[in-house]
Amino acid sequence: MLDSVRNNKKIVQGFLVLITIPFALWGVESYIQNSVSGDEVATVGEVKISQQEFSAALNQQQERLRGQSGGNFDSALFDTPQVRRQLLESLITKKLLAQQARKVQLTVGDEDLVNAIASIPEFQENNQFSKRSYESALSSRGLNKELFEARMRHDLAVQQLVLPIAAASIPGVTPTGRWLSIKLEQREVVEAQMPYVAYSNQVKLSPDVVHKYYAEHAQEFELPEQVRAEFLVLSTNALLTQLSVSEEEARARYTADISRYKETELRRESHILIAVAKNAPAAEVTSAKAKAEGLLTTLSKNPGSFTALAKEYSKDTQSADKGGDLGWFGRGLMTKPFEDTVFELKEGVTSRAIRTDFGFHIIRVTGVKPERVKSFDEVKLTIADELKRELGAKRYAEAAEPFGNLVYEQPESLTPAAEKWKLSVQQTGWLSKSDKLPFPLNNKKLADALFGADAIKKKHNTEAVEVSPGTLVAARVLEYKPAALQDFAAVKEKIENELIREAALKLAIRDGEDQLSRLMKGDTVGMKWSASKTLSQNATGNLPPQALQAIFKTRADKLPAYVGFVSPDTGYVIYGINAVKAASPNTEDPEVRKLLAHYDRSVTEEELNAWMTTLREKFPVEIKKLTLEKR
Repeated sequence: MLDSVRNNKKIVQGFLVLITIPFALWGVESYIQNSVSGDEVATVGEVKISQQEFSAALNQQQERLRGQSGGNFDSALFDTPQVRRQLLESLITKKLLAQQARKVQLTVGDEDLVNAIASIPEFQENNQFSKRSYESALSSRGLNKELFEARMRHDLAVQQLVLPIAAASIPGVTPTGRWLSIKLEQREVVEAQMPYVAYSNQVKLSPDVVHKYYAEHAQEFELPEQVRAEFLVLSTNALLTQLSVSEEEARARYTADISRYKETELRRESHILIAVAKNAPAAEVTSAKAKAEGLLTTLSKNPGSFTALAKEYSKDTQSADKGGDLGWFGRGLMTKPFEDTVFELKEGVTSRAIRTDFGFHIIRVTGVKPERVKSFDEVKLTIADELKRELGAKRYAEAAEPFGNLVYEQPESLTPAAEKWKLSVQQTGWLSKSDKLPFPLNNKKLADALFGADAIKKKHNTEAVEVSPGTLVAARVLEYKPAALQDFAAVKEKIENELIREAALKLAIRDGEDQLSRLMKGDTVGMKWSASKTLSQNATGNLPPQALQAIFKTRADKLPAYVGFVSPDTGYVIYGINAVKAASPNTEDPEVRKLLAHYDRSVTEEELNAWMTTLREKFPVEIKKLTLEKR
């Protein structure tokens, strides 16, 4: 709930996704200034995006995605030209907005900055801002407070640019209603299918055609080069299995940092809100107060009626349905009069009518969790895990360089490195570079080395490659198969099936188009039609999007109407439109409200895109493709 009573509200994000920097990525630009080396990927007005900055952003994006997907992450899927261009566009957008914010001299006050930082979940404990969590999160990313707050202030200023655009782009009632009517229009449709398989027996192939296809499309039948390899992983996690932490060490950490384990007092309460504006006329205030006091009288006679009264009378839409329940919270989250009352009341006691900027509240405390310090037994496993991870990270940092040196200095075997750090050498099956390589070999740099001349011809170890933070991998080729063309006999049947499919599909299309032409002229055609089904652009009946689009683009002023559709996987389909039902949308329907929300987002995105186009004209953008493609 708490929209009506919290004093530190979250900054509205809405359509700001394109400029919001996830906390995990903050710091990419913090230490990378405009490059003077001439290796910029793009220029935006007078600002440059260097290759270094772009690569750092790409790497951090991949690490964030790797953290979300775990060991199944394939970095190659996220380093395509499309992904690189998308990332570059997001950096360009941030540069454009930053320059515009500076140009119009937008500023952010200290209070707004404090509230925004306090609202970030990573900086909270028990749903309230924690200075310890804040400082720890910054420290773990190598950021100082001043730098982070400067970046935060900058992004909030940029948001001030975008919010008015988003607000101004909300569509009016008339265009929204017109769009909704089109979206919800229903059409009663039947279909007649001409599957290509029904025409397959009409296709006759000569051996010469099959041989010719094989000769002209030899690249389709080439097996890529393959390797069978072994690899060795040095990682923080692997080293952790070799470590242990004593109870004495854990207890020492607990004693030294006991403030971390302090739980602040929490309270759970319910309330009934009789809403009245802060600056409402005196008569409205008097009326609202009288209503609240009337409810207090009812409660004094029947204390058990609180839940029912909250459901009936409370104007807090988020909590009323729950009998006024606000859940557990600590200090610092509510307006002061509300909070002071909550923390003064004893459990089970109901307050008098309390006035805030939102109206009059009747508050009942339903639970109290006193301030306490967690015992050592409650947290010792967590502390032991923390200590192990710290020690593992230290061991990894100490071992990383010697590990890389050893696999290089003894290039004909991974065994010496495995024995030194008590690791296991693992083996793969046959792999090709064109296939989806398994983790951790799916790193582009490592894959390139594994299929490189040194690894294949000399059977030397690859260099140790850091495939993710805290994970080094070296690999070695055991066996190699060069690329080779498959024998004609092995692919003959595949070629025949494909040629038959293509020819049969052409026959199906030709027949279907002929039948469609006759139907549209009014001729009676002996076709087998399916049962009728009612479709809308929101209820698709599992039709392909292109087919649905064709159905609703077809003029239906004269019925029945017909439209043909080519499905390469199945054949030709004719759709018959027998009836059209205009929409009478109910804006209270949840599904209709979802559609309206989608429409509003689409309109706003269009408006934002148009505005960004004007910014690109104001601050010209130049992209250097060759530099972008470098890694």
